[in-house]
Amino acid sequence: MQFTEQLRAAEQKYDEIAAGLESGGYMDDPAKLAAWMKEYKQLTPLMETYRAWKQAQSVMQEAGLLLEDSGTDSEFRALAQEEYTEAKKKSEQLQQELQVLLLPQDPDGSRNVIVEIRGGAGGEEAALFAHSLHRMYSMYAERHGWKQTVMSLNATELGGVKEITFSLEGGNVYARMKFESGVHRVQRVPETESQGRVHTSTVTVAVLPEVEAVELEINPNDLRIDTFRSSGAGGQHINKTSSAIRVTHIPSGMVVECQDERSQHKNTDRALSILRARLYAQKQAAQDAEIASNRRAQVGTGDRSEKIRTYNFPQSRLTDHRIGLSLYRLDDVMDGDLDAILDALAAAEQAALLAGQKEE
Repeated sequence: MQFTEQLRAAEQKYDEIAAGLESGGYMDDPAKLAAWMKEYKQLTPLMETYRAWKQAQSVMQEAGLLLEDSGTDSEFRALAQEEYTEAKKKSEQLQQELQVLLLPQDPDGSRNVIVEIRGGAGGEEAALFAHSLHRMYSMYAERHGWKQTVMSLNATELGGVKEITFSLEGGNVYARMKFESGVHRVQRVPETESQGRVHTSTVTVAVLPEVEAVELEINPNDLRIDTFRSSGAGGQHINKTSSAIRVTHIPSGMVVECQDERSQHKNTDRALSILRARLYAQKQAAQDAEIASNRRAQVGTGDRSEKIRTYNFPQSRLTDHRIGLSLYRLDDVMDGDLDAILDALAAAEQAALLAGQKEE
């Protein structure tokens, strides 16, 4: 579909939704109303830009007619030329914005996320860096006003994290955080190393879009739910109760454990939430694999086995291998200043999508 045809179709859809919302025809169908409100909100930036672009085109046309008219005196011609030049510049800028706004939107972009961080190669040093990454994401979430909830935590005696699972809730969380999935490599002198040698360790991060129960139903007969006593620090309460939950999804073999809450019910809810997110991510990965051959370029695959980034502490350097970007302010990044790298990744993704559209 051509550029202007896409815009006209979007405008027609926008006007239809606006009319439907104004008439109140879906007040008796909350699900339909919510869907329309969501689509209306998504289309609004496109429509505002489209109408500004049409206005600039109209000004260009009117000024162009005056310039073509041989009867236009010199003073009006100068004004018309100024209007035409300004409108042309604005039109070109708005057209570029429209091309980006017309790119296919990630259907999961507005979702909340469940993040899983696991220490990889490197033993205790990997666990300590996993803790550092959780701290980094926590500070980034705080900067953006997102709510964090720790769902499961397996800590080490030295303050590291073997594995941690937490949710982030806020605006367009997945659209920002999706770039973090993969293997994060750290190069630094471990706190446990007395010789001062630089070690290389890895941590795996998986960012999963959170899925509501109504979106992905799980057959209760496919689940085996076991209870056990929580392990780790926590005092007498943990030793006396069997509130920890292990959920096994029999068809896929996926196992989720939650022991962060004292309530069996809460741990079960959280375990099922993590399981839904993993099953949804598995389904999306299978769909992506089917169309991957048609993609000319992409910013990473989101595969948790892909090495995406290196954190070099001796050189205070962060390098993102997907786009070849290096930043020499690692301390700021570890304190949650991630916007520069995430903005660059989002821009690279947009550029890849635009290049793909041009090739089609």
